Amino acid sequence: MSRPRSLQLLKPDARAEAPAAGSPGERSLLVRAAQQGDVRAFAALVDAYYARCLRFALHMLSNRSDAEEAVQDTFVRVYRALPNYEERESFEPWLFRILANRCRSAGARERRRSEIVEFGEVPDRANERRHDEAIAWREEIARALASLPEEQREAFLMRHVEDLSYDDMAIATGAGISALKMRVKRACDALRIRLTEDDGARRD
Repeated sequence: MSRPRSLQLLKPDARAEAPAAGSPGERSLLVRAAQQGDVRAFAALVDAYYARCLRFALHMLSNRSDAEEAVQDTFVRVYRALPNYEERESFEPWLFRILANRCRSAGARERRRSEIVEFGEVPDRANERRHDEAIAWREEIARALASLPEEQREAFLMRHVEDLSYDDMAIATGAGISALKMRVKRACDALRIRLTEDDGARRD
């Protein structure tokens, strides 16, 4: 059995990268302008975060239609809530808290996607593997991720896909930092075991 790699995340398509919202100061200016009714400022915030929000929702819900609906609902709720938003709370975790709540409410459990990030702590794969093997491997990853409890999957995605700090994750989820670290660890352990077993079965 191959020795697992250290944890890495490879994003499947450069097109999925969200455009940067600029520096924290620039984001703060956009938020303030949007709070005052500047539609263009709010559109700039949507442009900056839409791709990341959609990626997170796809990973949580596994259905593009459900994910798009959750993201659209999120930005509608963000727009309505902006007048009450206070800058002492960072905008990004505030946004992801709303998104995570919408994803939970959507309730989709089955994962049907074939395109998903590849998660580290997985067995090495031969560089010369055929295209169909690569597709099968992505499907195994999707199934492994889908098998995680929702709280672990959510924490794993926030930490290792969206690169949120544990402080921001705590704001987004309402959970304590220690609990979040444990969820991420358990998710990594479960993914490592599941994917190592699947890879071993494919090699037999």
